[in-house]
Amino acid sequence: SGISLRVEAKGDLDVDFHHTVEDVGIVLGELLLEALGDGRGIARYGSVSVPMEETLADCAIDLCGRGALVYNVPVTQPKVGDFDSELGHDFFQAMSRSGKFCLHLNIRYGKNQHHILEALFKAFAQALKQAIALTGSDEIPSTKGVL
Repeated sequence: SGISLRVEAKGDLDVDFHHTVEDVGIVLGELLLEALGDGRGIARYGSVSVPMEETLADCAIDLCGRGALVYNVPVTQPKVGDFDSELGHDFFQAMSRSGKFCLHLNIRYGKNQHHILEALFKAFAQALKQAIALTGSDEIPSTKGVL
């Protein structure tokens, strides 16, 4: 996405990863929302397909001021290492809600859960890069004048 940051998080990982993953998503969404301000001069939309070996992931994003997630992602393996595969959904849901953007994540096909999750994150980064790209305009990208 062109955004560079370092995340350090502490949580009750001895219990499970859920709250920590969700909290990181919430904070990243809030940071993105704050960084974009009123959205003046950004493209607003981004959409990409990203291959990762046998997997193909699609991501579309609308930085619209309303948080929503559409997540059509198979769970082919319950865990990737120590990470619960279903936490991908929880992360993206928390981030899209707190960041107030609409996010569509779809896996067209894929078998390896590691490839599926990696392709999702890479697709999200590329779609976000498009959506936050500066257009050269000083306008808010909305007919209502507000995102």
